[in-house]
Amino acid sequence: MMAAITSAENGNKVTIIEKMPTLGKKLLITGKGRCNITSSLDMSEFIKNTPTNGRFLYSSFEQYTNQDIIQFLEEQGLKVKEERGNRIFPITDKAQDVLNCFMKKLKQLKVCTILGEKVEKIVVDEEKNVKAVITNKQKITADKIILATGGKSYPTTGSTGDGYKIATELGHTITKIKPSLVPLETFDETKKMQGLSLKNVKIQIIDKTKNKMIYEDFGEMLFTHFGVSGPTILSGSAHLVNYKNIEELLRTHNIILKIDLKPALSIEKLDARILRDFSEEKNKQFKNSLDMLLPQKLIEPVIEKTKIDPQKQVNTVTKQERERLVQILKNFEMEIKDFRPIEEAIITSGGINIKEINPKTMESKIIKGLYFAGEIIDVDSYTGGFNLQIAYSTGYVAGKN
Repeated sequence: MMAAITSAENGNKVTIIEKMPTLGKKLLITGKGRCNITSSLDMSEFIKNTPTNGRFLYSSFEQYTNQDIIQFLEEQGLKVKEERGNRIFPITDKAQDVLNCFMKKLKQLKVCTILGEKVEKIVVDEEKNVKAVITNKQKITADKIILATGGKSYPTTGSTGDGYKIATELGHTITKIKPSLVPLETFDETKKMQGLSLKNVKIQIIDKTKNKMIYEDFGEMLFTHFGVSGPTILSGSAHLVNYKNIEELLRTHNIILKIDLKPALSIEKLDARILRDFSEEKNKQFKNSLDMLLPQKLIEPVIEKTKIDPQKQVNTVTKQERERLVQILKNFEMEIKDFRPIEEAIITSGGINIKEINPKTMESKIIKGLYFAGEIIDVDSYTGGFNLQIAYSTGYVAGKN
């Protein structure tokens, strides 16, 4: 949509071909339906938040910034607000309102939109210039084509990897397609904790073979029937996906998730707190003494890890056992088994090789008149509005050129 708007503003006759029955289906599910439009951070920070090929976006981010998208929305009558973690949202908390701004502008610029039609291939001549697109219904001639089909995640929104096939047929190479910003599966049984959401916990993802911390975060996480999810886990997955030998490390139980369930308390303070709880409930069984300290669903898994007899009376719990309990609360460990399937990922890692795209114009270096925008390119960021900014910025540059 951004590419079409920019191209039309430059006086071109523009047609969008969309295989879904409506435009912007993916936009509507971003930010849990509220649309995390962008981040308020300086644009140089956007590159730091893009672990895969961030520097390729230098020119795009310079040509179209977070301030530009905010101004665009405000010109269409939609104000924005800033929330925790520099996240920018529409003041109305509705992704639909962001989509409406794009639709309104497309209409104003008389961009022709063809819905429910699938592009099957791009036609080029002997000199490798684009000539037309062939859809499942017709042939449409064009002297410039922008391929902005997204990645492979959330296929229900239309991103089913079609663009990779089209680009490959034209001689482009696709780097390995992997899920990013995706929940993680654990070897540990999580059924008892399923549905439990933890706020204000500290997580660390560790490579056990090197005793190296791959990622650390503070915030919210969630236990599921298969493992773990939630904002901190999704961000962690983006660090894991391109980590060296990750498949091998996962298979051999060498990636550990460590959760500090009580990050606000030092070991001494936590021990004192437990002692206080125990002294108030001297005759209680150990399994009934942690209600004040932990959510119900966590009590049994924590007790299992401490190996303390759940029937034991708290006044007979030894100092060593108590120390073990403190250690577990500060270092609740789980072994990470795998990423969830790409269909469940928020974004796709991998895509059109950046070496085959001119970063200043987004034009293909292989086919003249072919441009790329958005997630089809091999760039991806952490969560926080950065991936949407990549879409606007690369879309703007492709459209402008």
